[in-house]
Amino acid sequence: MQPEQPLVKKTVDNNRKNENSVNDKKRWGVNLKSLKFLSNLRQSNRQFAVIGLGRFGRGVSQSLHKMGYEVLGVDNEEKRVNQVLSEKIVTHALVLDSTDPAALKEAGIFEFDTVIVAIGNFLQESIITTLNVKEAGVLNVVAKASSEIHGKLLRRVGADRVVLPEYEAGCALARTLTKPAVLDRFELDPDNSIVEVLVPDEFDGKTLAELELRRNYGLSVLAIGQEEKFIINPDPQHVLCKGLVMVVIGSNTDIQRLPNMD
Repeated sequence: MQPEQPLVKKTVDNNRKNENSVNDKKRWGVNLKSLKFLSNLRQSNRQFAVIGLGRFGRGVSQSLHKMGYEVLGVDNEEKRVNQVLSEKIVTHALVLDSTDPAALKEAGIFEFDTVIVAIGNFLQESIITTLNVKEAGVLNVVAKASSEIHGKLLRRVGADRVVLPEYEAGCALARTLTKPAVLDRFELDPDNSIVEVLVPDEFDGKTLAELELRRNYGLSVLAIGQEEKFIINPDPQHVLCKGLVMVVIGSNTDIQRLPNMD
């Protein structure tokens, strides 16, 4: 039996391996589903700690674990810890009080590159936990907020990103209902995004070179998809056809200018 690998480890060589492997694969051989290929671009953050294993925390843990990341789940209730272990949606799980800096340090939480504070419904515990991990030097802290005021307080104590799941889910639903051509979206910042869109009817039968998307729309095409398989960095002579999917990057204003986006 091979010895168990340490939970917190550095993956310096992973980026080089991924860069080299892209060119080695056949162009249609890269199996990518939706924008989940973006996870492969973040090889430096391979370990995540999720503090708070309610519905939101379990959802985050499960998704990260399915994508192949190592996840440490933490909660102050033994029942929840046992649940995530039995469901096998985390790599490891611990029962501890996250408002106690000594307990967090002993558990190795401060060694993680990314910590998700998913204690949205308990203001004091959420704020103290966020403060604890930031003061200890954790590089990236994502905190769940239950309200705008809660979010402001979390930012004040150092949260790098604050999420309001219900609000964000509502916004995503509105975009889905009003912009059916957009299959998925990854927001780089408030003004720029990577989106997965259906090829507009106006682009059917034309090559990327003919369309000149960068000049005419200010957009760059990252990938072209067909049945969950994508061509990365497609050739300018690639012919688009109705039913294919384009992954493009650009400003939200320019993305909105694409045909079928009204």
